[in-house]
Amino acid sequence: MTRELHERQINRDNWTTLNWLTSIDYASQQANFVSRRQEGTGQWLLESAEFRRWVEGDKQMLFCPGIPGAGKTILTSIVIDRLCAMFRNDSTVGIAYLYCEFKQKDQQSPKDLVASLLRQLAEGRPCLPPNLTSLFSSHKRQNTRPSLGELSRSLRSIAATYSKVFIIVDALDECQEANGCRARLLSELISLREKCGANIFATSRFTPEIARHFEGDMTLEIRAHDQDVRRYLDSHMAYLPSFVQRRLDMREEIKTAIVDAVDGMYVPLSSYWECR
Repeated sequence: MTRELHERQINRDNWTTLNWLTSIDYASQQANFVSRRQEGTGQWLLESAEFRRWVEGDKQMLFCPGIPGAGKTILTSIVIDRLCAMFRNDSTVGIAYLYCEFKQKDQQSPKDLVASLLRQLAEGRPCLPPNLTSLFSSHKRQNTRPSLGELSRSLRSIAATYSKVFIIVDALDECQEANGCRARLLSELISLREKCGANIFATSRFTPEIARHFEGDMTLEIRAHDQDVRRYLDSHMAYLPSFVQRRLDMREEIKTAIVDAVDGMYVPLSSYWECR
């Protein structure tokens, strides 16, 4: 009984420390994005030579730019879901991710973003590293918050305890440029790769300032692949009038016309059904 009470107290202390770092929860966003995935889509990315090389190697950067509406966020969630499934039973592999969003810029300062990565990797450890509990104790006594430098050092320290670390960042272009936020995040990602051997996956719109940070690294453009669009359309054929559903040739004609029209974007698809 004494041991059980002691373990409960440790768990409460750990939870308190993690919540002190940040209360921002990207897991709920991940669950929402995965739930919106059309079954079977995104396989082209998971089966690509670039993705396989990224997963299997060390210090790998995979940059995936794409036009607005190409499905970058859903594909990011598919990548995260695949990694979590692959390494579910391997505690030596750390996985952390961020969904950047301009509307949440007040909650996505460099310290917020680094603290979130730190929390996610800390949650994957059987017990919190001493440097993190020490950081918590020191600042709680003084009623202060850790600096970005302290958070960065703690992040690298925890990342180094894993045999392999994957960091996934969606929509780098939506990370604000003001106050050097985006530049600092990119600097942190590169530091994690160089000092901890982390593998970095990042998506963004086509932005030269962002792309130059990935020069020489693997790049794979994200577009709405025809096969994925057809899967989406197949799942919505039931919404069409019955006389269309009975005509295979008509269904194929409709799908082909829409695939040609969307031109690499998922966003327009919903409008076709709103106007049906």
